Amino acid sequence: QVQLVESGGGLVQAGGSLRLSCAASGLTFSTYSMGWFRQAPGKEREFVARCTSTGGTYYVDFVKGRFTISRDNTKNTVYLQMNSLKAEDTAVYYCAADGPPYGMAIRRQSYEYWGQGTQVTVSS
Repeated sequence: QVQLVESGGGLVQAGGSLRLSCAASGLTFSTYSMGWFRQAPGKEREFVARCTSTGGTYYVDFVKGRFTISRDNTKNTVYLQMNSLKAEDTAVYYCAADGPPYGMAIRRQSYEYWGQGTQVTVSS
């Protein structure tokens, strides 16, 4: 049984930082591309960042330079370091796993497995 468990969310002031973690189990983690998505109230879930199985990274424009995705295959964990947070970053953040054959990074349908989400609230 595949499980993705996010942690690290919380309340932070604008300009602050948070580090999200997503621990995976039940899959061959090193072969999966891992993504982070987010969903704000009343909005669709949107792509944030992706780290491929070989360590390549891809970001949506509005987080470039502020967020960093990374992975540790020895711990079956993917991270999202979020700096210079803004009020508009407030959302539930989800991690997701995309196994081979890999789909498009930004498409939710590319990802087979999802975590339950962790709330990030940025106060202005």
